[in-house]
Amino acid sequence: MTTPTPARPAQSRRKSFHSIARFAAAVTVVFTATACARLATVDSNALWKIVDIRCVPSQQSTGTPGQCTVVDLDKRYVILKDIVGRSQHLLIPTDRITGIESPLVLAPRAQDYWVDAWDSRHYVENAVKRTLPDNQLGLEINSPYRRSQNQLHIHIDCMRADISEALARHAKDTPDKWRWDTLDGNRYRVMRVTSLADASNPFRIVARDNPDTVAMSRQTILVTGAGPSASEDGWLIVNSDIDLKNGSGTAEGLLDHACRVADAQ
Repeated sequence: MTTPTPARPAQSRRKSFHSIARFAAAVTVVFTATACARLATVDSNALWKIVDIRCVPSQQSTGTPGQCTVVDLDKRYVILKDIVGRSQHLLIPTDRITGIESPLVLAPRAQDYWVDAWDSRHYVENAVKRTLPDNQLGLEINSPYRRSQNQLHIHIDCMRADISEALARHAKDTPDKWRWDTLDGNRYRVMRVTSLADASNPFRIVARDNPDTVAMSRQTILVTGAGPSASEDGWLIVNSDIDLKNGSGTAEGLLDHACRVADAQ
C-alpha cells in the first residue's frame, strides 16, 4: 500500500506562493525593462509614446503619472527615470518637439525646459540618496545625429568627476563669453552664465551663432553648475558642433550614468 503523502501545512503553501509571486514580479520587471530598451532601439518614437499614451493620460484620468516619475500638465513636461544608469532621469515635453533642432525651442513663449530640468535634479539625488554639489550634476542634450529618439529629451544625471575638475578652471570666467577647451578628447566651447532662463536659455545662446535648423541640428549642449552652488556661482554651458574639428554631436559622455561621485562623498 502506498503511504499517503502528508499535506503541506498552509503556512508552507503560503510561503511558496509568495516566493513564486515575487519571482514572477521580478521577471516581469526585467522583461519590461528589456522590452523598453529594445523598443527604444527599434522605435525612434518610443519616448513620445510613453509620454503621450501612458503618462499624460494617466495623470489626466487618475492624478498619477503612470510610467513617469512626474507629469507637470501646467509646464507641459514629464520626468521619466531612464532605464540606463542608477540615477539618470529625462525631462521630456508633453508637446511634440523633435529635439534641439526644432524651431519650437526658440519660439517667443517657449518653455524654459533647461530651468525645469535643473529644478528636477533632486530626482538624481533621491536615486543615490545623497545631496550633491551643483557642479557634480549635469543636464545634456544630443544632436539628432547622435540620438536614438525623435522626441526632445534632456538627460539629468551626475557629472564625471574628472570633467567637473577640468571645468573648475571656468568657475570664475567672465559671464556670457565663450572660452574654448578640450574635454575627453573633444573640442567644446564653455560659457558661464548667471541664469538659464529667457535670453540665457542655453538653446537661445547656442542659436545666436547657429541661427537655422541645419546649424542647430549639429549641436550638443551640456549644462552644469559653475561651482558647488549654481545660485551663487552660476552655470556653465558646454557646447560642441559635430562638424567642428575634433568636435562632437554628443556631450553625454561627460556625464556618469553610474554616478560614482555619489559613492565618493
